[in-house]
Amino acid sequence: MGANSGRSPEPDPSSPGIRRQIACEGSVLRRLRASPSLRVPAKAAAAVRTGARLLRRRRTRYAVAKRGLDIVVCLLAMPFIVPLALLCAGAVKAGSTGPVFFRQRRAGRGGRPFEMIKFRTMSVDAEAVKAALRAENGFDGPDFKLVKDPRVTPVGHFLRRTSLDELPQVWNILVGDMTLVGPRPTSFGVDVYTPWHQERLEVTPGLTGLWQIKARGDTDFDERVRLDVAYVRERTLWLDISILAKTLPSVLLQRGAH
Repeated sequence: MGANSGRSPEPDPSSPGIRRQIACEGSVLRRLRASPSLRVPAKAAAAVRTGARLLRRRRTRYAVAKRGLDIVVCLLAMPFIVPLALLCAGAVKAGSTGPVFFRQRRAGRGGRPFEMIKFRTMSVDAEAVKAALRAENGFDGPDFKLVKDPRVTPVGHFLRRTSLDELPQVWNILVGDMTLVGPRPTSFGVDVYTPWHQERLEVTPGLTGLWQIKARGDTDFDERVRLDVAYVRERTLWLDISILAKTLPSVLLQRGAH
């Protein structure tokens, strides 16, 4: 969806969550109809259908409100974001050779890839020397993070600690690839996900989320997924607003920043 459409996407019938919901409804209805011990299967089946319909309506209203929140917050923040982004871009350009922006394909909703934009924080040969540094990886699982990564530039170190390197992702939010609050998109493909990790892909990836306000870079991937799944199951507009309100203090205090 483009930034100028301003409309929330309809629920994706191919998403794992919707498929599970439909399968669950069908299973319940089949059991109700097949059970000889039940005397009012029609009423029970109608109650199940009504509950599912109300759930879909609630999810749709939430999606519309969430998309509206994304657009309004990003547009209201533009007078602050633009000059700050220009300063960051100038610092990146002056601090090291190479492009200002770093573009990378990330796993989005449903595992569909999209191009995420950040300010470049590493030397231009960062990917080329990654293999040589893999033995020093400080995290278990698919993540690749070094406590003292020699590829990070001095300007990049500051941008990372303050999360200013994420500013260009406002564009990803406006075009609908990302949202303000949701699981962070991973740099590795969904082929390395275990089955229980898949649930985090049921929603659009976000700029911030539960693990950003709780630990930021201090948690391994499995723990982050647990927090992401908790968000997916309990998400509401008020939870989104609460996470947004707690993100700024977490960034300013640099909790868990690397």
